[in-house]
Amino acid sequence: MTILVLNCGSSSIKYKVLNMKAENDYTLLAQGIVERIGLEMGIVTHKRLIGDREKYKVEQPVPDHTAGIQGVLNLLTDSKWGVLKSLEEIQAVGHRVAQGGHYYKDSVVINKQVKENIQKLAELAPLHNPAHLLGINAIDKLLPKAKQVAVFDTAFHQTMPDYAYMYAVPYEMYEKYNIRRYGFHGTSHKFVARKACKLTGLDFDKSKIITCHLGNGSSITAIKNGKSIDTSMGFTPLEGLVMGTRTGDIDPSIVTFLQEKEGWTAAETNNFLNKKCGLLGLYGPSSDCRDIENAVREGNPRAILAHKTFSYRVLKYIGAYAAAMNGADLIVFTGGIGENDAHVRELIGTRLGYLGVTFDKEKNKTVRGEDTILSTNSSGTKIAVISTDEELVIATDTLNLTN
Repeated sequence: MTILVLNCGSSSIKYKVLNMKAENDYTLLAQGIVERIGLEMGIVTHKRLIGDREKYKVEQPVPDHTAGIQGVLNLLTDSKWGVLKSLEEIQAVGHRVAQGGHYYKDSVVINKQVKENIQKLAELAPLHNPAHLLGINAIDKLLPKAKQVAVFDTAFHQTMPDYAYMYAVPYEMYEKYNIRRYGFHGTSHKFVARKACKLTGLDFDKSKIITCHLGNGSSITAIKNGKSIDTSMGFTPLEGLVMGTRTGDIDPSIVTFLQEKEGWTAAETNNFLNKKCGLLGLYGPSSDCRDIENAVREGNPRAILAHKTFSYRVLKYIGAYAAAMNGADLIVFTGGIGENDAHVRELIGTRLGYLGVTFDKEKNKTVRGEDTILSTNSSGTKIAVISTDEELVIATDTLNLTN
């Protein structure tokens, strides 16, 4: 089955096309991204992953998501850049959807009710859910025969107990506004935990695992016996770890203090907390961990501060989740930083002796984007770096629900 995977953001569309037979039997045909949708000039980057594996990149106006997806479909069937003879080859489309709320514990085939629920939840994910709906509606129009599946970032975390997902606000606020911890990155956390168990020989359904998805957006999840019991992101993706441009955990009084001092509206405050803080706020010139790492080597004090603050917050959450599960059998690093930044992994991995961790510094230095065990054979708790593939999970769920 040929499956198109879409991840629609507010001004972008990421996509992959896979020929899927099973989770472990597939061919990746093409991938790409449409950026700057709705601006004066958009950017389309497309790469064939079969044959000559050529890359196509062009700047052109992309007025809306329908136009963006139409451009993607045109490329997929183009005589030079395409990988399909006809759009009819696309039998199903899998969508990443950020917020599924309490409605969905698993991926689902999209129907009218699902679309209505995604719309209802837009107030909980205003930058994401409306964009996902634009993608779903565009496919309805452009590929009316294709089945569509929604894969929710929040689904894996719906197994959290109430004492983990509730906030200490009046219970009526939970009943009225659904204020609770939802968590995100669930697709990635579940995927890398299963993959790491296969690598280390652990039983996913009988293990205590802490997964660290570290990137521009970062979160940590405690997985006990195959179920998420707690996760660092909360009502929105703002809570938890220090991230690229997000504050992570912060005293709420700082928010009202700054609103009063700066005279900000709620929207301006929200933009500040999500777009101007985190690593960017601490370092200044950039939120990219690669730039910060280079500045650390040059001795830049604010870059060093940003690195240490990020790593320290990860350590605190690992400690909290080890306490919550009464130990840990496995700690997993994934995401752009987790998979590629050896310095950050060392700052964290060498400070877990209380869990019986013996961290292999030399092996860690040579690992970049490879699935590898970073702890020694004698280590009480295993550590691994695992590459994530959320698009593969989406494609697999889509195959299983529509085949």
